[in-house]
Amino acid sequence: MKKFDRDLSILLTNLSKSADRETKKKLNDLRNRLIRLNDENVVKINHSVMELVCAKYLILKGYEVDVERSLEGGLICDLYGMKGYGTLIVEVETGFVPPSHALDPATYCKARIASKITRYGNRSDKFALGVPPYYILQIPPALTKPPRDRKPEEMKEIKSRCDLYYKNPPVSIDEIRNARLHAIYVIDVDGVAVQEIDPSAYVENKTRFGYV
Repeated sequence: MKKFDRDLSILLTNLSKSADRETKKKLNDLRNRLIRLNDENVVKINHSVMELVCAKYLILKGYEVDVERSLEGGLICDLYGMKGYGTLIVEVETGFVPPSHALDPATYCKARIASKITRYGNRSDKFALGVPPYYILQIPPALTKPPRDRKPEEMKEIKSRCDLYYKNPPVSIDEIRNARLHAIYVIDVDGVAVQEIDPSAYVENKTRFGYV
């Protein structure tokens, strides 16, 4: 058995404790999908374990959950949840910085998070970011405000930051104006637990939550 498969199986055992039969089945189906995607060299283990832990949290909240789901415009989201007529997208961030950005990691991470919110925050009824407890998301404060409260200069600054790395296609001012970030999910893989935090509280009180 490959290490990827073994790690997900161990995690599934931990997630299945105290879970009902239906939840276990849904998690097992998601585990199997991630294994197939890993065989195709699409997903990696650090990212996948966070997806699976978050998936259980969403399932228990009443969502039907899919992983690595294709969206319009060629995007693929990490987690896609459906509950009634509502939809939720969660993008998981591990904090990884590619070697090509070794000399500008902070700028890269700020642009990456801003781009994730603006690109995905318009494509579902709710949008959230998933993060491990040891990584602090660099969220532009303007993107935690209601769209009507975002100032033109704030939106221009976000676009300039995104345009440094993401030009094919570039994010638009309309995407920045209308994008919504509804929640931060702090995903604790060690404890197989998720803590949901309001984005404004996360940005304003990171030290209070113990993430520094």
